Amino acid sequence: MVADVQSLDVTLRLPPELQLSVPDPFAPGDDFVREELLSWHTREDEGVQYFLSLVVGDIAAVREAVEAVDAVRRFDLSPVDDDRFYAYVAMDLRPEDDAWFGVLAARRVVVVPPVVFGPDGEIALTVLGDPEELRRAVAEFPDEIAVEVDRVSEHDHLPGSLAGRLTARQFEAVEAARDLGYYEVPREAELADVAAALDCTQSTASALLRKAERALVDAALVR
Repeated sequence: MVADVQSLDVTLRLPPELQLSVPDPFAPGDDFVREELLSWHTREDEGVQYFLSLVVGDIAAVREAVEAVDAVRRFDLSPVDDDRFYAYVAMDLRPEDDAWFGVLAARRVVVVPPVVFGPDGEIALTVLGDPEELRRAVAEFPDEIAVEVDRVSEHDHLPGSLAGRLTARQFEAVEAARDLGYYEVPREAELADVAAALDCTQSTASALLRKAERALVDAALVR
């Protein structure tokens, strides 16, 4: 008999001691928006993690930050457009990463890329597996890691990468609109409020939201 497979969307919030440490003078700050981990490979015999990510942010600021991280052995950044680039990185295996990823590796589950890293230590990921295995994985995260289950559902298709579909400005527009209540029913904010938050005209805010919304709808419906 084939067991039912469920999809679990979860957000992890790492404490500072488990986050990747960048020396203060080189921290990218607002120049880093998010990173979407697309593919990875671990060589335990070498003590190295190889990965490919799509990053949204300022490439020069992120380059300076990566160069300052002692755990990084080598890397290459390849621009996509003004605020997106691919990052190929070879980095030392860190016990801090094993504190959360090791929990998933120890269970019979599949982590579905992209794994999304935010600027404040949050990690959003989708995991597939038997419902009991998913429950055990969630229960086994260390107490210092805050775990928020966003959705449990039957798995039917893989989501598209948001970083590959939205520019940083489009993402900023959607985030501002959501925070203001623009998408609430009934609506709690108007387009003018979104434009004010973005410091742009209403026509520009409208165009940003329309393009972002179209990209998100396409990502949700692609099979």
